[in-house]
Amino acid sequence: MSLSIIIALVIIFLIIVLIRCFRIVPQAHVFVIERLGSFHTEWQTGIHILMPFIDRIAGKISLKEKVVDFKPQPVITKDNVTMQIDTVVFYQITDAKQYVYGVEQPLQAIENLSATTLRNIIGELELDSTLTSRDVINTKITATLDQATDRWGIKVNRVELKNILPPREIQDAMEKQMKAERERREKILQAEGDKKSQILVAEGEKESQILRAQAKKESAILEAEAEKQAMILRADAEREKQVLEATGEAEAINLVQEAIAESLIKLNNAAPSQKVLQLKALEAFGKAADGKATKIIIPSEIQSLAGLAAGLETIADKH
Repeated sequence: MSLSIIIALVIIFLIIVLIRCFRIVPQAHVFVIERLGSFHTEWQTGIHILMPFIDRIAGKISLKEKVVDFKPQPVITKDNVTMQIDTVVFYQITDAKQYVYGVEQPLQAIENLSATTLRNIIGELELDSTLTSRDVINTKITATLDQATDRWGIKVNRVELKNILPPREIQDAMEKQMKAERERREKILQAEGDKKSQILVAEGEKESQILRAQAKKESAILEAEAEKQAMILRADAEREKQVLEATGEAEAINLVQEAIAESLIKLNNAAPSQKVLQLKALEAFGKAADGKATKIIIPSEIQSLAGLAAGLETIADKH
């Protein structure tokens, strides 16, 4: 191999090594750098230069929050019921150096710590409390794991119980209990509905009777007022009738009196003789006799006048 080829290969090798010395750390990542086998520094986001053959990247750590789903763990409750519970852990690396050098296989360590903590907490609870106290269990596991993993550079943000699976016979008993509870609630709701329905019907009947009584009362009041108004109108009409009749009679009397007065004035102006006056008196007596009086007193003047009338009638017959 010629010297020129060797030099070219060396140059290419140096170029490759030089290029590999430039490293870029992405966002939300930290590189842990060792120099000659011991911790040297942490690279944050940006471009960095790695010393060839001296420095090496011991770990590329992501600072993003991670989620890990652990397989179900068998646990025993205080009342000796064995069940399967699987957990979901939300964690985040806060110290890259402690994460790299603090514990070997940190995820396995978190899983084992989560299982033992869960067994301790569930062992103090009965089955019913376990099924209804998820928030309490989550809080206790989160606090315990966060405290234990702090020296590993890990922050446990949240732990959730994903599934709680009791034995099949317990599930059957719980289903029967829930079915009985639902039937009991259904009967209670039905009874309450019937009660409310009867109350509403009774209240409706009560209000209906009250309304009918009020309507009857108002009708009687209106009838009485109408009768009162009718009586008042009839009385007013009768009074006005009597007033009109009295007024008519008074006017008629006045007219008769005026007619009599005028006839007397005319008779006086005519200067009638005694015989004419006696004849008028006889005519007036005749009109009086036409009435229904059973007893009539005849004045002496009219008797002589009657004799005169009879004499005149005899003379007329002879002629």
